[in-house]
Amino acid sequence: MNTLAQQQSPLDDTSPVVNISVFAGLILLTLLIAYRASSSRNTSDYFAAGGTFSGAQNGIALSGDFLSAASFLGIAGAIAVHGYDGFLYSIGFLVAWLVNLLLVAERLRNTGRFTMGDVLSFRMRRRPVRAAAAVSTLFITIAYMVAQMAGAGDLVALLLDIRSGTGQALVIAVVGMVMVFYVLIGGMKGTTWVQILKAVMLLLSVSLITLFLLGKFGFNFSSLMQSAAANNPLGEGMFAPGAQYGESTLTKLDFVSLSMALVLGVAGLPHVLMRFYTVPNSREARRSVVWATWLMSLFYLCTLVIGFGAAALVGTETINNAPGGENSAAPLLAYEIGGTVLLGVISAVAFATILAVVAGLTLTASASFAHDFYANVMRGGKADPDSEVRVARITAMVIGFAAILGGILVNGQNIAFLVGLAFAIAASANLSTLVFTLFWKRFNTSGTLWGMYGGLGSCLLLMLFSPVFSGSADSIFPSVDFSFFPLNNPGLVSIPMSFLCGVIGTLVRPRSADPEDFEAMKVRSLTGIGSRDVVY
Repeated sequence: MNTLAQQQSPLDDTSPVVNISVFAGLILLTLLIAYRASSSRNTSDYFAAGGTFSGAQNGIALSGDFLSAASFLGIAGAIAVHGYDGFLYSIGFLVAWLVNLLLVAERLRNTGRFTMGDVLSFRMRRRPVRAAAAVSTLFITIAYMVAQMAGAGDLVALLLDIRSGTGQALVIAVVGMVMVFYVLIGGMKGTTWVQILKAVMLLLSVSLITLFLLGKFGFNFSSLMQSAAANNPLGEGMFAPGAQYGESTLTKLDFVSLSMALVLGVAGLPHVLMRFYTVPNSREARRSVVWATWLMSLFYLCTLVIGFGAAALVGTETINNAPGGENSAAPLLAYEIGGTVLLGVISAVAFATILAVVAGLTLTASASFAHDFYANVMRGGKADPDSEVRVARITAMVIGFAAILGGILVNGQNIAFLVGLAFAIAASANLSTLVFTLFWKRFNTSGTLWGMYGGLGSCLLLMLFSPVFSGSADSIFPSVDFSFFPLNNPGLVSIPMSFLCGVIGTLVRPRSADPEDFEAMKVRSLTGIGSRDVVY
């Protein structure tokens, strides 16, 4: 049996000059936009673009921020290889936005100013709560960025046909440095405009590829699916649930755990929550979510066609043997359809996707550390805006370095799966405290700290001792086995644990809650009165 290094790649006969040129041109365009649109006169400009974007603009940017490498590369590959079970990622990602629309968007925008810590500390003791918010934001952001870095490495490795581990690690390092530079010059305004451009390019690309695929099969989706089944070892079994998550009771539980993480995780993602502060009022925040939901509905429907199209025209065996494995399905399909030029365009769009998402993640983490921890914990709320922005930029460089190391470690894993882990951390650390803070009068500082640290700690502990890290052939450390938790995604245990810890922590010190603060927050969250008048 041939090894991966001995397998013939469908790109072996191509010259990289054309696709690299297209790739570099589009990336330079996004960097130019970030530079020209950048504004960092003060913390409001750097962290929230001064609240100047409309609901439609922010909705497009939200879709650009959320439609990451997992959505474009990971899901298309998962559908091509696993069929129905791969499409479950799309459903989970999309349904999750209803939680944001119904529970979070409007109230969060009215209550906070820059970060999630603003909301959590509104009626709690500020220093310990802001410190906890900064810690959870850093963990979530790095976990999410690791997945994006792995996707960037897979993409460029495929484009340059780099198969060695050392070469791919070098690619990830270079990509990471480019992304950090991009964040440093852009700020929130530059980042938002690039996310808008990237969302438009991504939606146009997937729509045109979808139309081409349907046209190639006479606009007969059944014919496309039959051709996909013929090129997949599962055959028609790829159209039924269970190919990836139906072998045993354990894999079914793993699917339930993953679903919980996907549906509940979005409402706890700091970089998504921070985007609600870039609009002037709560009405525009609601419009943002509606726009984002419709645009992502279109995108995820297209991924279904693209995934089956990749199986039909490229073949599952070719996808698995290419550099990047499952994550190479969409670029390989682009090459099959339009040759070198379309490969360069799709690769550039995918890279711009990663670039924009990582920019939003890095900006969010650096803003949380600078605003919540440095300005409010270390300096007691007396830091000047210039030093706050300077600390944010330094933090961005440190986070970028950590994400590069993580991306090298997880290189080769499916990106959608890695993002599912980040969603589990977000739902475990943040969701329970946000919901309790906004809706439960008795909730207090003790409950906030118990909920955040309990959920975050249990999630990280279970993840560390799961098959993700050790004990199986596709683990991060396959040569050792220190796993005792059987599920790949810990959400089934850690998410309820965070809610339970929040309740227990609140009941331990029931007198620390102030009913008057809750009523003030209730008025603020529902009406927005005074939301821009408070200095955090």
